[in-house]
Amino acid sequence: MKGSRDNTELADILRRFGDDYIRSHKISHHQQKVMEAIKQCRTSAMGGHRNECDHCRHEDISYNSCRNRHCPKCGQTKQLKWADKLASSLMPVRYFHIVFTLPHELSEIVFTNQRECYDILFNTSVKSLQQAALNPEYLGAETGCMAVLHTWGQNLKFHPHLHLIVPAGGLTVDGIEWKRSSKKFFVPVGALSKMFRAKYLEKLEHSYEKGLLRLPEQVDLERLIGMLKKKNWNVHSEPTFGGPRQVINYLGRYTNRVAITNNRIISIENRKIKFFWKNYRIKDDGEKWNLKQMNFLADFYFIFCPMDIIRSGTLAYLHLPTARQREGNVSYCWKLLLQYRNIMACHGMRYGKKSKKLIFYCVLFARREG
Repeated sequence: MKGSRDNTELADILRRFGDDYIRSHKISHHQQKVMEAIKQCRTSAMGGHRNECDHCRHEDISYNSCRNRHCPKCGQTKQLKWADKLASSLMPVRYFHIVFTLPHELSEIVFTNQRECYDILFNTSVKSLQQAALNPEYLGAETGCMAVLHTWGQNLKFHPHLHLIVPAGGLTVDGIEWKRSSKKFFVPVGALSKMFRAKYLEKLEHSYEKGLLRLPEQVDLERLIGMLKKKNWNVHSEPTFGGPRQVINYLGRYTNRVAITNNRIISIENRKIKFFWKNYRIKDDGEKWNLKQMNFLADFYFIFCPMDIIRSGTLAYLHLPTARQREGNVSYCWKLLLQYRNIMACHGMRYGKKSKKLIFYCVLFARREG
């Protein structure tokens, strides 16, 4: 990270400018509670406990944390537990990192109808992925994923997108073979993008017809959908070069933390907040960004995730609707892969066309042990 920084924290910004912002802007009760929690985090207002040395009687007071998921000083323990739990369930295969991004033209509708639009985003992105994977021209297998919702970009602008961790392969429909995908790509992103666009717009229109969407006054949904059907939607896919654990650690920073950490805040100068952000569209080490204090707070409040929305979830692994069925199928995949590796090792063989006949025996052993 370029440039030196003073010790300014997000809590300092809220203490200094938060009350002025509330007097001139309308914020929700939830947003005000978050602001107060961050301001009071690890201060005497939260209470604390006293530690005393048995030998020199030196006392040290530790104040309690707010444990709010938007606080940059909280959530590290939850983040580590989440990452460890997910990493322990990973199968011994390669993984892909796929990102589904909503076009900025939908930002107003999405922000006004967050619960409904995020539900549609989760549903349509996963179904698009599974439909593409089932196509024999691409993979011809059933697969699953882990998905995490992000509602912001590094510059604190509203930018809803979904990160998916996907195994590089899946079970064939008959359940006999674990079929591996190409090393370079999972399924063609062009086809995946078109499926995602069609499914999302169809679901959005259906929700509006059922009265589940509130539209801003200036939005003509029919015209907007017609325009978005002609636009290319952004779907990004790449192998996890550093392994799936690297992606899990990256996503874990956002499941229990806020959009900006304290070490990205550089300083407060002339009532402007200077912070560091990285533009992923260009390959550089990052740049500095200046925002007036009111604009900074407006962007910060704008990207709050509503209380009733969960940011992550293991989604319908291999088309299975319940957690028990999903875990059973994942366990079966584990046994299948491990038995296959053991048999290949015993025969001194590498993966190839001649070795595929051994998969049948692996399946029998896996089912017998299950």
